[in-house]
Amino acid sequence: MTQIHPSAVVDPKAQLADSVSIGPFCVVGPNVTLGERVVLHSHVVVEGHTSIGEASELFPFASIGHAPQDLKFSGEDSTLRIGCRNRIREHVTMNPGTKGGGLETVVGDDGLFMVGAHVAHDCKVGNGVIMANNATFAGHVEVGDFAIIGGLAAVHQFVRIGAHAMIGGMSGVEQDVIPFGSVMGERANLCGLNIVGLKRRGFDKDAINDMRAAYKMLFGEEGTLQDRAEDVSARFGEEESVRQILSFVQAQSSRGLTKPRAQPE
Repeated sequence: MTQIHPSAVVDPKAQLADSVSIGPFCVVGPNVTLGERVVLHSHVVVEGHTSIGEASELFPFASIGHAPQDLKFSGEDSTLRIGCRNRIREHVTMNPGTKGGGLETVVGDDGLFMVGAHVAHDCKVGNGVIMANNATFAGHVEVGDFAIIGGLAAVHQFVRIGAHAMIGGMSGVEQDVIPFGSVMGERANLCGLNIVGLKRRGFDKDAINDMRAAYKMLFGEEGTLQDRAEDVSARFGEEESVRQILSFVQAQSSRGLTKPRAQPE
């Protein structure tokens, strides 16, 4: 049975599953959909055309679904779609899409968004993503599954973050980060593979060794990046994780790749 605190303001047009719990002083707008077992603790605001999947939990002062922070936004109907089992902590902000980005912001399942994290308009965030305290995504950022974004890190608009990547705390990320990559620095540089993360996610030793060798080839000194990518494909093309890196590198992007400051050893 839906539980709504008497002090909460919930528009009667909002679509609430039977097991939703809404705490004191929350505000829920008319175009909001909350799935089964969604919990809003006190002082949460959910507005706009926003849907939140089952078993997600939102903590005090989260602001979800308000108009994008984009001067080009002119009130067009756009959506924010949040998946299941997300934990959205205090003061997190997430905005819907805009006309210039397909009118939709998407957040996957099983994410952890720590205090003050910001997901801007038109972002596409995968499953199992962790954003540490005050990490921020500008508009149109794409983030692969299981990426980890360190505290106070800032990701430039239109940047792609590959699956299983690790972004160091306080890093400014201006260019794409390969899957399984690890970056850090005031203006982030690629500093290797996210080996700790790969081991935690259960990648076997052979796969990790192949990725290490492919990484050294891909960011070596001989030939162009395209030449090196072809060499990597010929040697390691049967390894799924390597194919994932190559597909990412060869895809079109407006931002270019984050690369090592020095050649990998």
